Amino acid sequence: MPRRHRIAIIEDHLLQRRYAERLIASQPDMSVVYSGATLPSFMEWLPGAPQPEVPDLLVLDLTVERQKPADPLVVRKLIQSGMRVILFTAMTSPPLVRQMLRAGVSGAIGKRDSEEHVLLALRKVLGGTEWTSPELAAVIMQDAQRPQLSDQEERALVLYASGLTMGAVAEAIGVQPGTAKKYIQRVRTKYAEAGRPAGSRSSLNRVATEDGYMELTPPHTSALA
Repeated sequence: MPRRHRIAIIEDHLLQRRYAERLIASQPDMSVVYSGATLPSFMEWLPGAPQPEVPDLLVLDLTVERQKPADPLVVRKLIQSGMRVILFTAMTSPPLVRQMLRAGVSGAIGKRDSEEHVLLALRKVLGGTEWTSPELAAVIMQDAQRPQLSDQEERALVLYASGLTMGAVAEAIGVQPGTAKKYIQRVRTKYAEAGRPAGSRSSLNRVATEDGYMELTPPHTSALA
């Protein structure tokens, strides 16, 4: 008998989670080894899970009511450990979806998708390929139109838009203040050329958040200029 794929589900809405559990458990080639409401609770469970129960695939709802959304850094670590991750989302937060794409998720299932499409997506991802829903394709299309930043430009953008002084940005990325300033100038130029001018620090924070470089939090207002 072929091995059943082990699947974990994270979904804070109980009825949606129960639906996913029943759908997956009804498949002869899949089993549900974990079902819970939040990513932190899953991360608490995972270290003590017996090897036969370690998931092959995590079906992840991004947002939790009245709590912080799923952390892309945690998701990246799971993916680096060998676990596949597919989003289970209504696509209400494209910036967070972009962060998850950058973390390496294998695709996204829409919460209004048919059972046939949900199961097809799971099997595609378990088979080693990616799954792109129409909603995710739109996010990827927008992502492709973003300015292409170098690693240092991206780091400078995130730090500066978060409220650090130019000197602190330079120290954090290991360059001279003048070099850090050039990185920020290049970022502003690239966004202006893309038709999204970002001349102030607050506007840099906005575009960095929109494009998934930063979490959905405001910058330190005391340092805005």
